Amino acid sequence: MLHQLILIIHLLAATIWVGGHLILLLRYVPKAIKNKSLEELSAFRKNFEPVGMPSLFILIVTGIIMAYNYNVTIEKWFLFENAIEKIVSIKLILLFVSLTLAFITIKFVLPSIDKLSPFLLYFIIFLVTTIAVMMLILGSLVRVGGL
Repeated sequence: MLHQLILIIHLLAATIWVGGHLILLLRYVPKAIKNKSLEELSAFRKNFEPVGMPSLFILIVTGIIMAYNYNVTIEKWFLFENAIEKIVSIKLILLFVSLTLAFITIKFVLPSIDKLSPFLLYFIIFLVTTIAVMMLILGSLVRVGGL
């Protein structure tokens, strides 16, 4: 029963994280491209971060708890020896890629956005959203036994 509760919390956090990124990509990015302005993206970020960042934290914590419930402990991360280990390992790699993209965006892209093409920012948003959707799909594969 505890695993089910953790899964529900994980899914609610994933709904916020993935849904927020899909809204950003499908609603706000096209508008920003059309208006040639990053103001709406900044406004979205300001409004999404207070719920998005806690959701990401909850996803990480509940994901680790569920991995341990499936006996995929830290020692087994990145071993790819069984179907569930493969999913956990791939999701961790995608998480690290997503966090790296966020770091690059915050430290390098946003401060010099005037000198760079805004399409770099749009491409990063596309990548992070695609990663979020891929992680959601991978998570759903646990139900059928993994990869």
